[in-house]
Amino acid sequence: MNIRPSSNFRKMVINAIFAIIAFILVYLILLILGIALTALCIYGGVALVIAAPKFITIAIGIGLASLGIIIFIFLVKFLFKEHEIDKSHLTEVHRKGYPELFNFIEEIAVEAKIKFPKKIYLSRDVNAAVFYNSSFWSMFFPIRKNLQIGLGLVNTVTEQELKAIIAHEFGHFSQRSMSVGSYVYNVNEVIFNMLYDNDSFDQSIQAWANISGYFSIFVIIAVKIIQGIQWILRKMYSLVNIRYMALSREMEFHADEVAANITGSKPLIDSLLRLELSQLAYNSTLNFYENKSENNIISKNIYKDQLFTLEILAKENNIPLKNRLPLVTVLDINKYNRSKIKIENRWASHPSTEERVNALLKLNIVKSENRENLAITLLPDKEKLEEELTKLIFYYSTFRKETVVMENDEFQKGFMENIVANQFPKEYNTYYDSKNPIPFDPDSIMIPDQTETLEDLFGKEKVNWAYNYITLESDKNMLNAISRKEIRVKTFEYEGYKYKAEQADDIITKIDRELENSKKQIAENDINIYRFFYNQALKKGCNNELKNKYRSFFSQNIILDERIIIYNGFVDIANRLSIATQPNQIKSIFIEIAHSGIELKSEIKNITENPLLEKEITEPIKNNFNEYLAKEWSYSANDTLNNEYLNTLFAAVNDFRLITSREYFLIKQDLLNYQISLL
Repeated sequence: MNIRPSSNFRKMVINAIFAIIAFILVYLILLILGIALTALCIYGGVALVIAAPKFITIAIGIGLASLGIIIFIFLVKFLFKEHEIDKSHLTEVHRKGYPELFNFIEEIAVEAKIKFPKKIYLSRDVNAAVFYNSSFWSMFFPIRKNLQIGLGLVNTVTEQELKAIIAHEFGHFSQRSMSVGSYVYNVNEVIFNMLYDNDSFDQSIQAWANISGYFSIFVIIAVKIIQGIQWILRKMYSLVNIRYMALSREMEFHADEVAANITGSKPLIDSLLRLELSQLAYNSTLNFYENKSENNIISKNIYKDQLFTLEILAKENNIPLKNRLPLVTVLDINKYNRSKIKIENRWASHPSTEERVNALLKLNIVKSENRENLAITLLPDKEKLEEELTKLIFYYSTFRKETVVMENDEFQKGFMENIVANQFPKEYNTYYDSKNPIPFDPDSIMIPDQTETLEDLFGKEKVNWAYNYITLESDKNMLNAISRKEIRVKTFEYEGYKYKAEQADDIITKIDRELENSKKQIAENDINIYRFFYNQALKKGCNNELKNKYRSFFSQNIILDERIIIYNGFVDIANRLSIATQPNQIKSIFIEIAHSGIELKSEIKNITENPLLEKEITEPIKNNFNEYLAKEWSYSANDTLNNEYLNTLFAAVNDFRLITSREYFLIKQDLLNYQISLL
């Protein structure tokens, strides 16, 4: 198999090679100057000692020689640095225990024409990767790669899809043209090492400086010279890195083509489209148990739980299942992504899923092989393995008491209860999922006979209004960031047309008009919704109760806004405190904290006294609130006291924001559930 690289790939390779050559030339100049300076410093130091052999001249001579040596060491230290991958979270497996898996991987390696991986590891996550310990010398001496396969991934793909995923990983090394990427990566690592990986180097020269005041003078000079070298290297880092990212994106397309030639386009497309949902299912399952940690509850088999969660998420999003796996489409992954702005992200290392899928569809390679079994069946005694890796997931968690293992059926029941507790009735067709009723005065609304139906009010058109409004707001925020140069781009696309960054304000004006019209549409629909349910309530004689629920919800809007202002005030204080250095600055901020704390404490008391939130305020949150409310904190010069104060304060502030959001959700949910109960 010899895949011809695309013209764009060849272009990125040429750009990357030029970047490498530019770096080598700059580095050689720096190295030659460094060697010359080192030789000059050593010669000067020796000459000084020979000319006047006294203690002070010996100290100055050694210091002068060390100046050159420090700079030389800085310039060559990357030669001895090895980037070692942390394997503490991985479980190595062997052919003897996993013959079917090893035969499966061997088959792919043969088709991809690469050597069998040095070692095979299982991880606990939703991923697959090829990795190796790299160093500068990796560019010259070939290194056998290791393969890492996540059980959270194997659990949610078919055998043929797993074959495509592993073939993609092998594809990064199977084509000779791909080796350029390794060179660019290693050059990037070299520059990174000299710019940011200097902890042990800094400690060594600081220790040298501490020996003598004479030495410290030359260390200071060396540091200033090194800072100049780093300034040059930063320019090179941008040059090399941006070309590495561009090449990396093309390498992904190239590796996808390798995989498609081995398995066909469809298996990789299906697995790519499902990947995000599989990750969400895994994270949602972990979050479920994280919320149970105060009760010391852990999973018996997190992967059984993940598969159940995946099915539920698919059903919630109307995604069909085949062989228990969701058949996700491009429309599904872009369901809520309606942005009209397109900005080329030159710093992205991977193309988007949609871009990769479109490229694979263009290839349209069809293979007759069709292994529809779940990939997890390749592993022997899979349930035992899943349970062992589940134990490792919870191994490093801290529990106050002996843990309680939750069976899968208990998880399913608890997870479904959580879904019900955190969603709005399906009759609303997601209309309220990302928007709230726009405030109005219930007493001023005329209630004519209702002609619109529930389907009219929450049909596809009205739901699109809601999501289009959210998209317009998001696009406006993005354009504002471009206008303020927070996002630095020369051009952007909007609605398929290309604009210069300076034209962002013109598009914002256009969006503002669209937002105004869109808001009027939605506000009118929200009032019609109120009229519809008011007529239902009128038939049951509970129209005043509905009206009061709307009043209560709109009042909560005001409370939410006030509490967000309080929260944002403390976020601003935290940011200023993190950069304050002068005692007077710090004291002033603590005085401000004390003043703002009066309002915060008042609102926290309101929260703790609200019966609606009794089940929402967990034991840890209650303890945070009580600890903050119990003491009269004040500024002190004692650092320990300040740390205790700030830890207590910001724990309470974060919980305050969490519970405020939850309270708003519950009041909104109560209103929406009540309306449906009127039908």
